[in-house]
Amino acid sequence: MNDFQSSSSSSSSSYDSAVGPPQANVMGSHSSSQGFSQMVPRSWRDVFWLNIDKYTMGFLENKDGLTEDYWPLYAVAGGVGAVLGWTWLLLLGSRATQMMKFSVHILTTYLAVISVLCFWIEQFFWGVAFAIGAALQFLYVISVIDRLPFTMLVLQRAVQMVWDLPEVTRVASLFMLIMLLWLALWSFGAAGVVALGIGDGGLWWLLVVLSVSLFWTGAVLCNIVHVVVSGMVFLVLMHGGREATSMPPKLVMSSLQHAVTTSFGSICYGSLFTAAIRTLRWEIRGLRSKIGNNECLLCCVDFLFHLVEFLVRWFNKYAYVQIGVYGKSFNHSAKDAWELFQSTGVEALIAYDCSGAVLFMGTVLGGLISGTCAAIWTRIKHPERVVMVGSTAMLMGMILVGLAMVVVESAVTSIYICYAEDPSLISRWDAEFFAQISEKLHQRLQHRSARARQVLANRIDQIQEEAGLA
Repeated sequence: MNDFQSSSSSSSSSYDSAVGPPQANVMGSHSSSQGFSQMVPRSWRDVFWLNIDKYTMGFLENKDGLTEDYWPLYAVAGGVGAVLGWTWLLLLGSRATQMMKFSVHILTTYLAVISVLCFWIEQFFWGVAFAIGAALQFLYVISVIDRLPFTMLVLQRAVQMVWDLPEVTRVASLFMLIMLLWLALWSFGAAGVVALGIGDGGLWWLLVVLSVSLFWTGAVLCNIVHVVVSGMVFLVLMHGGREATSMPPKLVMSSLQHAVTTSFGSICYGSLFTAAIRTLRWEIRGLRSKIGNNECLLCCVDFLFHLVEFLVRWFNKYAYVQIGVYGKSFNHSAKDAWELFQSTGVEALIAYDCSGAVLFMGTVLGGLISGTCAAIWTRIKHPERVVMVGSTAMLMGMILVGLAMVVVESAVTSIYICYAEDPSLISRWDAEFFAQISEKLHQRLQHRSARARQVLANRIDQIQEEAGLA
């Protein structure tokens, strides 16, 4: 403790001597300041970090760094993510389908390559993590390969709807700019954490806290865009076109004002749960469809499936449509949307559709590209911080690309809500598409009915066999 006090006083006096004489400030160069910072312990003028430094003396590593050493690395990630997001918006009308197909097929390979690179730089934990991610991605794509044609059909129509509404891309661009401004501030905090002299364990915990805050902020902004865009698409379909005389005036501004004022609390609340529940639901549905007749495994998966389905009833992305249109609370909107799908049978069509997963793959791929660019530069400048900077930079890229992808997902949710409430709205908008999804819905309902009869017959046979043995 005495050593710490003496070191603190010496660092404070050295700080005063460094900033006191004006001649030293004038004559000091950048290289001499670097050498000075290496000789003198880091002095804290902030109470929070001073106390952290005080209570982490046991695992200090004496690796003092500066925030400005790491901030440019995060700036690269933010720049790459923004470029990818805006490129997606620019190519939305002409190359969106090809980009989505590319992301589905290349993501597994990209994850595998990053896993190999992590093993090469002796980051075994991350190598295993990315290898598991590549395996899960491959298994999921294989399990839903027969659903991809219908998924691409729905995404094509959603892209067409969004492209006919230029206001949508402006809203997405505006929120990407807002997110960039927030990331500029956030990246200073992340760079400051990476530059700390505490051990890797302490750094990772601080970065996890920062990453969770960033993820939630990004989810809130994405869901604000979701509410605005889905509300616009729903009203356009309901009124028969954006040029209809019955359309409300100043649609974009009124929807945006509604999203950031009266419905802002519901959006923040829903952002806490929907993404995690949706991802878990995709994986369980993909696994459940490929189990076969393994009764033990099917029983376990069915338990998880019904648990997730219960959560989906109260936390689903379709709530954002009703929030944007009717101004309901989040739980009320989610419950009403799910009951609407259940009563009309449209839930069978939604369960078959993988559009959300495909868009999420594109978001992950954009994040991986951003993280890779930042990690390559970090490997050159600070080899010991590659994974730390790369992983957090990947999250930055995912959020920026996700803000571009969410406009298509919003259109998909609105299409399904409209089809469930009044199928004639879709028929009036695109008669061919209406016929295709109606046929697919009929097939899915027949498939569920046949599967239910098969499960019932198997259960009766099992009961009869047990009775015969008894």
